[in-house]
Order: sequence, then C-alpha cells, then structure tokens
Amino acid sequence: METYLRVTFDSEGAKPSEVADRLRSCGFAPTQGNYDFVYDWQGPATREQILDLSDELTRQLRGYRVQFEIETV
Repeated sequence: METYLRVTFDSEGAKPSEVADRLRSCGFAPTQGNYDFVYDWQGPATREQILDLSDELTRQLRGYRVQFEIETV
C-alpha cells in the first residue's frame, strides 16, 4: 500500500523546503504528478496505522500553516 500526500502552502507559513524536510523525517518521499509526496508501507497497512500516520503528520506540520490531503491505496 501507499499513502499519497498533497500539500497546500500558505505564503505566510513555512518555506516549502522546511515542510519537505519534516515530511521526509516521517518517511515520505517527494514525488511528481498529482501528489507531492508518497509513503510506501511496503505491504498492507491497517486503518489504525493510517490514522497514526495522519496524527503524526498533524503533529509534524502544526504551526507551519500548511494544509494536507492524504489518499491511501
């Protein structure tokens, strides 16, 4: 499974490079196309694991003034 992440930046928020560093520290890799980053589960993921990852994203990006959207397939 993979979790795809789309990030929307605010001009009053953190620099995109700072956000990218935070996301990489969570295990996300930059990608191109419809999404900005991808997290590879390297196998199936439970709903609980996906929610935990979402919670971690919220913690990591708090105060950075960005919005994010995830999709797991």
